[in-house]
Amino acid sequence: MPMAMASEESTSVCTHCDRAIPSSNLDLHMVHCSRNLEKCKICGDMVPKRHSEEHYSNTHAPVSCSLCSETMERDILAVHKGENCPQRIVTCEFCEFPLPAADLAEHQEVCGNRTELCPLCRRYIRLRERYNHELRCTGVPDSTVGSSRRDVNPRPTERGPRGGVPPRRPPQGHSRKRLFFTIAITGIAVLLGSFLFQKRPEANQVQ
Repeated sequence: MPMAMASEESTSVCTHCDRAIPSSNLDLHMVHCSRNLEKCKICGDMVPKRHSEEHYSNTHAPVSCSLCSETMERDILAVHKGENCPQRIVTCEFCEFPLPAADLAEHQEVCGNRTELCPLCRRYIRLRERYNHELRCTGVPDSTVGSSRRDVNPRPTERGPRGGVPPRRPPQGHSRKRLFFTIAITGIAVLLGSFLFQKRPEANQVQ
């Protein structure tokens, strides 16, 4: 019977911590509670007075993002770093190069305009159009791609008087060599002629 009465002992609520305390211990509890504990104004937890500043710093104080140095509430820091921080590292969808999110738009504007050769139709396709091209590509090679890249400004074909293609002209350097060779031979011939002409009168005088 005494045990049953003890289990049904009444409780009272501490006005400092709002906890239900056995009525027999309420006075002692309130003295201890009010002297050593205080309620956090942000989360409502009872915190030892000597640790109140540490509790605020570790739990509620604004923090700075280690990437962009922006100050924010602690509970949104993880979302900021993962989705909103302009300095978070992202990758280019065209070349998969890692770079800060703030530089992504400018990089992809240039990178997406680069071209690559389609292995099916042999056409050069911009990277930003590659996905849609692959969906529509028929695989038929484009024969004009090679010639258009080799001859950017092709000259019209020259034809002879009968419509045939005229013979190739020798290079200008070759013509100059032939001219110098002809002049040299002519000069040697003139020197030999004058030498022989001088010898003949001397031979007649000796006779």
